[in-house]
Amino acid sequence: MDVRWEEFGWERFGDGVGRRRLPGWDATAGLVVGADAVLLYDTGSTLREGAELRAQAQALLGRRVTHIALSHPHFDHVLGTAAFSGAEVYGAVGIDRVLDGDALRTDAVAHGVPAAQAAEAADLLVRPHHFVAGEWTLELGGRQVLLANVGPGHTGHDLAVLVPASPGSPEIVFCGDLVEESGEPQAGPDAVRTRWPAALDRLLDLGGEDAVYVPGHGAVVDAAFVRAQRTRLAAEFGVS
Repeated sequence: MDVRWEEFGWERFGDGVGRRRLPGWDATAGLVVGADAVLLYDTGSTLREGAELRAQAQALLGRRVTHIALSHPHFDHVLGTAAFSGAEVYGAVGIDRVLDGDALRTDAVAHGVPAAQAAEAADLLVRPHHFVAGEWTLELGGRQVLLANVGPGHTGHDLAVLVPASPGSPEIVFCGDLVEESGEPQAGPDAVRTRWPAALDRLLDLGGEDAVYVPGHGAVVDAAFVRAQRTRLAAEFGVS
């Protein structure tokens, strides 16, 4: 592992690809680096977390995050976005209709975010500029990544990121909360339970058997873990 990434608390998966497990909810923030651009996958639960991610990326890379992909519209994944001035923000199509500042603030406070920090982030909420209906290829400069609208499942608007394999690095799939390792997947009121197993099938089709799957919360997993979670959710939700 690259020592500098490790010093900042980042887990490195290959050349220019890694993630930070954020404190509190063990949420993933992913980083993919190209020659010309830098993609961040999710931005944390507050502006303070977003600003810390921004500062770490700049310290590691010597340049700014230029693109952001939001995995889904929950507070612990989106409320840090305003810390990244000028970044192009991507989300699953329709996410703008459910990104509600008041609801995000209420949910954040209910989960323990200080009220002032939740209010600040909600007031400055950034909605995506670009909406992914199927798949969208981003060119980062010598590296392409695929944004894939694989939901609905955990929410109605789940966006995954595939980083193709490169020398010394397998394919990497950032899954958002469609996959969780540090606890059972959370099916809240906005979950689309009957479609969730199919969303996991699409993740497996994206990455294949040898990919590294990065869950929204917890340690990285393999295809067998994703398949087993799919089986449990299908049984729980009564779908095939």
